[in-house]
Amino acid sequence: MPANPLISIIIPVLNEAAIINATINYLTDLASGTNVELVVIDGDPLASTIQHVRNPVVKKVVAPKGRGAQMNAGARKSRGDILIFLHVDTLLPPMALESVLTVWGQPNYVGGAFDLGIRGNRSYYRLVEQMVYWRSRITNIPYGDQAIFLRRSYFEAIGGYCDIPIMEDVEIMQRVKRRNGKIKIIPLKVLTSARRWEKEGMLFCTLRNWILIVLYHFGVTPNRLARFYKFNTAK
Repeated sequence: MPANPLISIIIPVLNEAAIINATINYLTDLASGTNVELVVIDGDPLASTIQHVRNPVVKKVVAPKGRGAQMNAGARKSRGDILIFLHVDTLLPPMALESVLTVWGQPNYVGGAFDLGIRGNRSYYRLVEQMVYWRSRITNIPYGDQAIFLRRSYFEAIGGYCDIPIMEDVEIMQRVKRRNGKIKIIPLKVLTSARRWEKEGMLFCTLRNWILIVLYHFGVTPNRLARFYKFNTAK
């Protein structure tokens, strides 16, 4: 293993011009002194988000819409030994990169993720965080908003993300688990935006997500789930 591995932070985006530079600035400060590259993948063929990126060292990619397809495209364009897949509205904790490098130094782990934190003062968000804490440790299947990271060699060996419209994070973690890949849940919280809960309603958003997960585990295809998801989030 390289003594000073390169970390690629891969960020899929769609219509996120309003927040992309704030996220990049935060990550640039966080990565100071660390061997890191940032890769932003726009699912809009017009590149409506990445054309607003001001940092010249950020790698900018246009790919077909869909988190799985976008993250695979970002991985192909990246050079990192470690791949962190980060939602644009999620902030890594202050010691995130040091923690990832610690996991890198333990060859029995193929990757990992963080605990979930939600930006907001509502007690309901603390309840969601606790539920995610226990779900992650019982199932050993973190979700995409927990900043999943994997060794490049392992990511490529398992074929990357499936190009499916929804549940790409759950699907890849299930494959890792079936292959007996060991995942480290780092006990530090990412901070993800509460905007979806605030927009859709806290109870509705949570119940809808649970229903989708249950249906997925009972064999409903991601394409059918995506139609249900879009119907229930339409304005």
